[in-house]
Amino acid sequence: MSLTAVGEPAAERRRAPLGWLLWPALLAATVVLVSLPAGALPAWMTRYPAAWQVPVAAEISAFMRWLMESATFGVFTVRELTRGIAWVLDLPLAAAKAVLAGGIGWGRGAETVSLAPAIPWFSALIAGVAAGYWAGGARLALLMGAGLGYLAVFGQWPSAMVTLASVLVSSALGAAGGLLIGLACVRWRWVERAVSPLLDLAQTMPVFAYLLPMLILFGFGPVSAMIATIVYAMPPMIRVTTLAIRAVPPEIRELGAMTGCTRAQLTWKMLVPSALPALMVGVNQVIMLSLNVVIIASMIGAGGLGFDVLAALRRLDIGAGLEAGLAITVLAILLDRFAQALATKSARAPERDPERAARKRRLLTGAFWVAALLWLAAALKPDIAGYPEALRLSTAPYWNDLVRWINVTFFSTLEAIRAWAFLNLLAPVKRFALALPWVWVVALVGIAGYRLGGFRLAALTVALSLFIAAVGLWQVAMLTVYLCGLAVVVAALIGVAVGVASATRPRLWRAVETVIDLLQTLPSFVYLIPIVMLFRVGDFTALIAIVLYAVAPAIRYTAHGVARTPPALVDASVMNGCTRRQILTRVRLPLALPEILLGINQTVMLALSMLVITALVGTRDLGQETYSALAKADIGKGLVAGLCVAFIGIIADRLISAAAERTKRRMGLGR
Repeated sequence: MSLTAVGEPAAERRRAPLGWLLWPALLAATVVLVSLPAGALPAWMTRYPAAWQVPVAAEISAFMRWLMESATFGVFTVRELTRGIAWVLDLPLAAAKAVLAGGIGWGRGAETVSLAPAIPWFSALIAGVAAGYWAGGARLALLMGAGLGYLAVFGQWPSAMVTLASVLVSSALGAAGGLLIGLACVRWRWVERAVSPLLDLAQTMPVFAYLLPMLILFGFGPVSAMIATIVYAMPPMIRVTTLAIRAVPPEIRELGAMTGCTRAQLTWKMLVPSALPALMVGVNQVIMLSLNVVIIASMIGAGGLGFDVLAALRRLDIGAGLEAGLAITVLAILLDRFAQALATKSARAPERDPERAARKRRLLTGAFWVAALLWLAAALKPDIAGYPEALRLSTAPYWNDLVRWINVTFFSTLEAIRAWAFLNLLAPVKRFALALPWVWVVALVGIAGYRLGGFRLAALTVALSLFIAAVGLWQVAMLTVYLCGLAVVVAALIGVAVGVASATRPRLWRAVETVIDLLQTLPSFVYLIPIVMLFRVGDFTALIAIVLYAVAPAIRYTAHGVARTPPALVDASVMNGCTRRQILTRVRLPLALPEILLGINQTVMLALSMLVITALVGTRDLGQETYSALAKADIGKGLVAGLCVAFIGIIADRLISAAAERTKRRMGLGR
């Protein structure tokens, strides 16, 4: 029993033999080209000629210098405009930091007069527990108390509050901006057509590339970091808003028209409230992405926990780095669960028991009054505001001792693993990637695009590939493809195996889901610290970090696809005498293949985002180009390298998505 040809159109079935012959032929030709001795091919085919290169990076840098030094609107310059925007955006950020971390004062510099201290840890703990109870009940209240207590007990409170202030303001502005742009996309199709390619580019562009223009335009400091965070975190909110508003039932729109609502009233009083549960999912994504950028943003003055992790990574202090990284993870979990609870609460019906609802309101009001009174007490007696030093705990020495013991005890084993992986896996794949002629790679990408999506997809993939060659970054781009591709293959093998094993076993899936949820909330830099301590810097360290960071979508999508197999098909297979293995390989996996491909697509995107960060551990790819450009403030070089990373991601996304759609059509699951 096979499902591979269900619903396949006759024309595609007639072309199928040609397709099966085409790909082996192309693979054989690729092997032959790589095996040719040096000099067998013309030099222009193996290395893109320097005379053909386009100085895009230099032109961008020159334009930015003109923009910031000479461009003017007559009354004021561009520099004055951007600095004015930075000053305006600094107001809510400074207010949030004053309340949560620095204290409320009046004046500037040495003349500042303190009016009130920052909210003390015990007041914030009481308010957080009360808010958690209001949004999600006793379980969320306990989680909020435990998480906030961890930040205080382990000495992470001051830095955590700086990070929380930045994340709250960035998330609020990013969610509001994404909501407005999403509503504009729903109202005007031309806005959606203009914004859609920008969203694709924004979601594949590495974060380092965002920091450079923000640094030039808005100067060094937390505001530039906040703007970069907003730009990076806004795209999911735009997409979610567009989908959520369009998914509102037509009856609600008709009701609004019948009651005489204006367009604004229909939008803000009917459509947005109806779509609120789905919109909260977008808000959750904005919060998670903002937290993911917080470490990188510390490179241009964000401060907080991100700076602590980055400083620990630079001095290889695994204990301090892990504690600060775990504090970011705790913040991520608390904000994630709270946002989910708000989404669930907005979708739930109001409390049926009015007495219980009134009692709950009185309890919450009392808790907030207690928190406010304790804050007032801390203002009158500042000595009680901080967590007592004598009661603080730290696990940093234990982590350092553990890593030191592992290095001493298992040094030979770890070195053997690293050497084996480098000699038998990394080095051969790297040599193969660098030996590929650029002309042949562009041709392969074009053929794949044409076979999977037609002429338009082929033209897009060829144009993006030629851009990478034309800007002189082909060699480092192939290093990126080699390391990212190898990591994606390893992550896909692990993810598919784990997803298949856990899809039909609920207990195992709950355990696996807990692990991948943790992996997805850990900040990307945290992966590097223990791996660097164990395996030192290099491509193998980067490979492990990328696999750990990117494996979650492969597991989740595979499990989801396998678990969604219609029970009727499984029952029919059992009645026909199929074994469990035959049901898996001939029924479940073929039906789950489109979902698996989408999971691999997400794995590629995460691998590319992590690959740029691994430049800190010695990789020599486009990530290193972007990172070195940030260090030199070379905006042209950084943007071009970031665009190349984005174009690699777009090529992979379009090809894999087209393959998934074609697979659905062949199986009768698509349009």
